[in-house]
Amino acid sequence: MFDSYEEVQERFDTQQYICSQEAATVVYLASKMQRPLLVEGPAGVGKTDLAKVLAASQGLKLIRLQCYEGLDETKALYEWEYSKQLLYTQILKDKIAQTLKEVSTLSEAIEKISTEEDAFFSERFLVARPLLKAILSDEISVLLIDEVDKSDPEFEAFLLEVLSDFQASIPEIGTLKARHIPLVVLTSNNSRELSDALKRRCFYLYLDFPSAEQEAAILKKKVPDLDDRLIHQVAEAVESIRKMDLKKPPSIGESLDWAKALVLLNADRLAPETIRVTLPTLIKYPADRDRVLKDMGRVLPREREET
Repeated sequence: MFDSYEEVQERFDTQQYICSQEAATVVYLASKMQRPLLVEGPAGVGKTDLAKVLAASQGLKLIRLQCYEGLDETKALYEWEYSKQLLYTQILKDKIAQTLKEVSTLSEAIEKISTEEDAFFSERFLVARPLLKAILSDEISVLLIDEVDKSDPEFEAFLLEVLSDFQASIPEIGTLKARHIPLVVLTSNNSRELSDALKRRCFYLYLDFPSAEQEAAILKKKVPDLDDRLIHQVAEAVESIRKMDLKKPPSIGESLDWAKALVLLNADRLAPETIRVTLPTLIKYPADRDRVLKDMGRVLPREREET
């Protein structure tokens, strides 16, 4: 575990993830106090990567639950492997027949079979989904519940119950309690408002798009072959583009793609033609592309605007 927020920053830095003091402090406190961490913000700001880096920085297993509309507990918690149960039934049919040999009525047969239920409803036939995997893990793990805002409110309520006690009730087996409480990170793109109950249970961190200065630091770490002057030009250009009225502002990942494309093209500055031909690495909607090209003056380096 981390001993300070400075250690969080140091370990994250070894994973090439630049973590602000605020984010590092919240991560440190959540891990120390064993509280779930809810990370909200626009798509593409590094919310999912934060959970991945948290796991990698401590050598922990990452268990991921991707949320979507219609997700229920059978996909998130567990389900029975019915085909395996059926196979065992076929293999053991002679033994079952022997067990029922002295039985004369159907009700007696059912009563007799019910005493053997443990043989077919045990952990060997249980298919653990992400939530149960985290509960049953033999060591501390990082449980990433990704895009929780895409799930239904009913699933959110179920999730709250699991996260409150870190245990799961399985009717045929009983209650399974967590061997180790996992580090839980929930992410949300704010597509819908999450319940107050869930937010109360979690520590909260909002990640926004980085400033031009922060973006430059990310570019320098992730794309070391990019010229220093061009790093700042790209960072300032991306910051200006994100301020436009776009359907989809470019993510940090797309900013990195743009920088890598410029390196491959041996670009030494952001010229209008260079921006035009490389824009598909950054902008993914025709209307957004037209808007950026129309406001090219806002994208060009400042020294070019002044000449």
